[in-house]
Amino acid sequence: MTPPKPEPRGDKVSLFGHLRAFRRDILSAQPARLYRAWMAEFRSPFFRSYLCNDPALVRRVLDERPEDFPKSDRVTEGLRPLLGRSVFVTNGEEWLHQRRIIDPAFEGGRLKEAFPAIWAASEAAVARMATGEVEVELPASHAAADVIFRTLFSIPIEDRVAQAVFHEFRAYQRSAPILNLGAFLRLPRWFPRLHRRATTRSAAVIRGLIQGLTAARAAAIAEGRAPDDLATKIMTTPDPVTGARFGTGEMVDQVAIFFLAGHETSASALGWALYLLATHPEVQERVAAEAGALRPEFGVMGSLRFTRDVFREALRLYPPVPMLVRETRRDEEFRGRKVKRGAQVVISPWHLHRHERLWERPDAFDPDRWAAEVPQGGYLPFSRGARVCPGAGFAMLEGTLMLAHLVRAFRFQAVEGKVPVPVAHLTVRAQDGIWLQVSRR
Repeated sequence: MTPPKPEPRGDKVSLFGHLRAFRRDILSAQPARLYRAWMAEFRSPFFRSYLCNDPALVRRVLDERPEDFPKSDRVTEGLRPLLGRSVFVTNGEEWLHQRRIIDPAFEGGRLKEAFPAIWAASEAAVARMATGEVEVELPASHAAADVIFRTLFSIPIEDRVAQAVFHEFRAYQRSAPILNLGAFLRLPRWFPRLHRRATTRSAAVIRGLIQGLTAARAAAIAEGRAPDDLATKIMTTPDPVTGARFGTGEMVDQVAIFFLAGHETSASALGWALYLLATHPEVQERVAAEAGALRPEFGVMGSLRFTRDVFREALRLYPPVPMLVRETRRDEEFRGRKVKRGAQVVISPWHLHRHERLWERPDAFDPDRWAAEVPQGGYLPFSRGARVCPGAGFAMLEGTLMLAHLVRAFRFQAVEGKVPVPVAHLTVRAQDGIWLQVSRR
């Protein structure tokens, strides 16, 4: 069975018709030809945008000259009420300062230290999973949020503040637009930003709750009683260049993006992985057999190679962040075409991962493809280069371990007549949820 993807546009529409479709669903607004084109140009009265599927261009933008292609502040405009000046939205020296503090917390050795918390969250996810017809995006979100709180603040999702952040974040997801006016017009700094009232309220509530957690942790650090988790590591790490540490306000910005990136993306990937296993029962049984080797020690990950490949394939077909947007700092030339300074450059994992000239059977779910060579430059679920997600290793550990726990305990089957349609909200989610029949093994 071929996993579903939105039906791409095949007709021509007006500029404003395209913008309405783009705002409603960024995926189905794309023409079918983009799944085989190396580059495409989109022109509007407000800006020019270049979609780059050519692996050489992807390398130039993300790997070779990232300083010449800073992150576009137009697309992140709508997230500022929640994210402030987090590492997700900054560029230049401010971004470098933030990464110098954050990156040490996510070094390889920390994965082993985080393993017990991820294991505990996986066991809790199994205990919470209902049987019968279940919309699995909700328990996937619950599980991903649990991992974030256990690894960041050493508290489970059942903690009062953690529960409040989780529920408020779901309200934020429902109200936050994919794009706002700032994505299409370069607005001056003094121009009032128009955000939905519900979105602004939810962002303020979330930031207030995070402020309480970070202030409490700062006090615990000062008194020498803080646990050795990610929050403590980040808050006590000085910038090796300037010696500065994050203050409470700066830490609120960073925790907001850790929650957005770590919770939203992991929940999206886990939900789609469960759907893919439900529609491919033979693959599901291979994962269940492999999961029989589960034991609560980090070394177990070496025995979950096929499960890891299943998760990789889910990330290929449904990359949580479907598009990365950069901006040209100077005039460029892409494939013989002149590109003006200030143009938008779109690197689209959604298109690259399903590109007809890069992948064999691009729309097919085939975890075994990872046992062989895969296209260079055709897979970037966590971005790449200097701005690669610092938590990529955590995400792979979490997704593989969570999937193994759930499939060992439950059997997942597709529900007739309820085929999920992927749409882009904050991440790639199902339009009406992912409904599966869940039964105990």
